[in-house]
Amino acid sequence: MTSYTVEFDDIPGTRVFTASRAKSGYALNQFCMSLMKEANRERFKADERAYLDETTRMSQEQKQAVLDRDYNKMIDLGGQIYFLAKIFATDGLSYLQAVSTMTGMPVEEYQQMMISGGRSPEGWRSIKDGD
Repeated sequence: MTSYTVEFDDIPGTRVFTASRAKSGYALNQFCMSLMKEANRERFKADERAYLDETTRMSQEQKQAVLDRDYNKMIDLGGQIYFLAKIFATDGLSYLQAVSTMTGMPVEEYQQMMISGGRSPEGWRSIKDGD
């Protein structure tokens, strides 16, 4: 990472999809794309661990994040949200339902926040500075 892009990690609640994350998440994102095919979705739903072990080159940490449906961890490990959407669609979740889990907010509360214009730009702006 450059000194410029490393600053992105100081933004609270935000994970910027950098070239470094793209590289580390390639296998994870390819797995997500495999779920575009119905046969692959069915194989995955039948035995998630076996599908991940047989068809992907993901790290064990990435595989565990998928099994846990920890979307924040997947993003930290290079997952890109539009690829990750294939996982929650496979699970029958809407984008709203899945993304609300990433905030720790109930769906209705998250939806209302977004309808009201999203999070306030006021408040915590830096992880390292705590403000």
